[in-house]
Amino acid sequence: MALETLLAFLLIAALAGYFQTVTGFGLGMIVMGATSGLGIAPVASVAAVVSLMTLINCLVALPGRLQHVDWPSAWAAVAGIVPMIMVGVLLLDYLSGSAATLLSLLLGVVVLYGGASLLLQPSRQQRLSSRRSFALFGGLSGLLGGLFGMAGPPLIYHCYRQPIEPIRIRNLLILLFAATSGVRTLFVVSLGQMTAEILWLTVWSVPVIALATYAGRRFPLPFSPLVMRRIAFLVLLVMGVSLIASALA
Repeated sequence: MALETLLAFLLIAALAGYFQTVTGFGLGMIVMGATSGLGIAPVASVAAVVSLMTLINCLVALPGRLQHVDWPSAWAAVAGIVPMIMVGVLLLDYLSGSAATLLSLLLGVVVLYGGASLLLQPSRQQRLSSRRSFALFGGLSGLLGGLFGMAGPPLIYHCYRQPIEPIRIRNLLILLFAATSGVRTLFVVSLGQMTAEILWLTVWSVPVIALATYAGRRFPLPFSPLVMRRIAFLVLLVMGVSLIASALA
């Protein structure tokens, strides 16, 4: 990868890391949307990098939190995640080779969906959802995770509807994102697709995102959480519309 391309990728990663810190959302969406829209790196390579970054982040966050996980719901979601991750990766391989325009269109739709989910306020249910529903939403997230390394929106929406404590929801999501990223990474390795470029991009990105995270904590934007969600929505809206427009042009 040329130096200027690497620097552009790291700049996007830094902005995404800062944005994730001050909004709580958006790292994978921004990295995928911006790099694909600007043609900096192939979608498959960036998805693998995003998945590895997510895995590292989750593994750092998990120790000491597993006792707060609702395990029956977690296992049900994982049962949906694992097979659909593989379907998503294989579908990405197929679309990358024969339908790049459709792939860009799908990515734009997913980015738009992720942005719209920021403005949704899911109502709490009175009873915990069935394991079948966790498997269903796990499968949807697994498909998105396999395609683009971004498994968040379906599971986030579903989990925050549950009548359980916020700390248990957050820890459940961290565990499920770790499972999604781990399964995706292992499957990509088994297919022989874990290239040196992906590994080097990850090695360079991790410290950059760590510094951006520190900057986000030390120098947050002076806006309320609602305003930050609206800013995140607008950023992702612009990216999603741009990807869709370029695909349809």
